[in-house]
Amino acid sequence: MDLQQLRYVVEVADASSFTRAAERCFVTQSALSHQIAALEREIGERLFARTSRSVRLTEPGEAFVRQARIAVAAADAAREDAAAAAGHVVGTLRLGVIPTVTAVDLPALLVRFRAAHPAVRVELRVGNSDALVPAVQRGDLDVALLGLHEDSVPTGVEVRSLSRERLVVALPRGHRLVGRDAVLGDLAGEVFADFPAGTSGRAQSDAAFAAAGLERDVAFEADSAGLILGLVAAGLAVSLLAPGTVATSHADVVSEQVLDGPYRVEYVAWDAASPRSVARAFLAALD
Repeated sequence: MDLQQLRYVVEVADASSFTRAAERCFVTQSALSHQIAALEREIGERLFARTSRSVRLTEPGEAFVRQARIAVAAADAAREDAAAAAGHVVGTLRLGVIPTVTAVDLPALLVRFRAAHPAVRVELRVGNSDALVPAVQRGDLDVALLGLHEDSVPTGVEVRSLSRERLVVALPRGHRLVGRDAVLGDLAGEVFADFPAGTSGRAQSDAAFAAAGLERDVAFEADSAGLILGLVAAGLAVSLLAPGTVATSHADVVSEQVLDGPYRVEYVAWDAASPRSVARAFLAALD
């Protein structure tokens, strides 16, 4: 067996698809399938159970892929360390971001990073902070850009604060509160659109209303800030969001200050113990 075969096995296991794994590895599906079949013959075990609709690891496959991940990671680390010793940054940066990141201009940051380190490939994953922090802890992500309630600081990772800003209320144009500052009490009777209950994107708003002894009606829950703002633009709801998120939204959405509204802190998080060279380079570009 060789290292490339191990990479193929890991990619198929992660993608649960030979087609998607081949796309990620920039090879044809037939070539990838041939290499995995050759590996299965060599070790004498089927690694994947294949049907017309799905691909899943067999029991021997699960055992094999655990060690394959270690071998692939060790090989990547050896290559990166050798390059770093020569003053070069290579490898793949696995970057997680929340969909409402506003503390940095992410496209501009990635352009600057890639210009400085053209040999680095960037893989971007968008998700909720609640999922991104554990991914950094497990080593599935190198760096994550997070947004959290001001009293919620991630643990088990190294973090640095990027911004702290008070949420604004997003209103449909023509709403009674357009043109004046509001307080939470003004919003208590409104229908809200917000992120799903229990998520970090929702926590700051729930905590603020609870601390004020107020209840609110969250009739619409969505993972997408774009969808939330679309509901606001349609006149179906209001929402508490970061100012930068609302500023670039629909023309029919207006934002106003909430004088006693909650704060959101954006952080950058990375592996506290041994950050990879690509992570260190990205943090330097962020600075």
